[in-house]
This record gives sequence, structure tokens and C-alpha cells, in this order.
Amino acid sequence: MHASNFRPVKRTTDVVRIFHKILEKTPAKLLLIGEGPDRILVQQVIRDLGIQNHVTFMGQVDYIDDLLQCADIFLLPSEQESFGLAALEAMNCSVPVIGAQTGGMGEVIVNGETGFIFPVGEITAMADAAIDLLRNPQKHKRFRENARQRAMKTFGTDVIMPKWLQFYERILQKN
Repeated sequence: MHASNFRPVKRTTDVVRIFHKILEKTPAKLLLIGEGPDRILVQQVIRDLGIQNHVTFMGQVDYIDDLLQCADIFLLPSEQESFGLAALEAMNCSVPVIGAQTGGMGEVIVNGETGFIFPVGEITAMADAAIDLLRNPQKHKRFRENARQRAMKTFGTDVIMPKWLQFYERILQKN
């Protein structure tokens, strides 16, 4: 699965190329969520690779959690991510993330435990990591559990809200 606003920085054509490499090694389906200026380009790459029957466009959705819970892997090869909220949402739904080393992705994903992060554009490495997880059910299960635990223990409301409140109180005391 991939979800974004389909802009060039999201590298959605990389998502399709990663998926194509996965499909060469194991049966799979790609679910694309979102809309944006690169959608037509993405559709063209899908046609060029001949994988139309394996890809579904969902467009904009209001509640992504229901769809994430159906995913085995979340692909996020963006060249820019300020924090990686989409990655965190996936991990919260027990979905390992394979993405690029950019922005705050390293804060969210623990490489080799909750997913994998690679340099931007490393399509083959990202595909290989996905294939490895898909072909190793025990490892995939462990990554799913690790992803959920990390999302809850590090970014859960009960952890983050006290930090935000302390921050605001500190700022307000200075004024």
C-alpha cells in the first residue's frame, strides 16, 4: 500500500517500480490511496509495466485506518518527509514501512525492526526488503508487532500529550 498526495517529492512512480519488482518474485496487489498531479504519470508507468491488473487506485479516502489494516507493507520512498506521519499511521495499524532515509523517517521507523529505510531512489533494495518480509511470515509477524509497539510506546497520546503540555507551559511561563 501507498498513500500520498501524488506529488513529485512523494516519488509515486518509485512505488510502482518497487511493486513491479516485488510482483516478479511473489504474488501481490498494490493499493494506491490519494490523488495529485502525478497520478496520470503513475497510471502511465503502470500501463508501461503491464501490471494494471495488480494495482487498484482508491482515490481520496476519509478513513485510511480500515484500509491500512488490510495492508502487509506500506511503501513510502519519498524524497522529502518532514516527520513521516503516514509511516506512523501505518505502524499504528501494525504495518511495517519500507521507505527512504529522509526528514524524520529515522525517528519513526527503526531500521530492521519496524521496517526498513534506504537512500532515496534505492528501488531494488526497497523491493528486496519487501520481498524478504512477504516471504518470511515469522519475520513479517515480528515486524508487524514491533511497528505497533513502537507507534504506541513512542508516539501514543499518553506519551506525547504530557510532552506537549510541558512545552506549552514552559513557553507560557516565559511570556
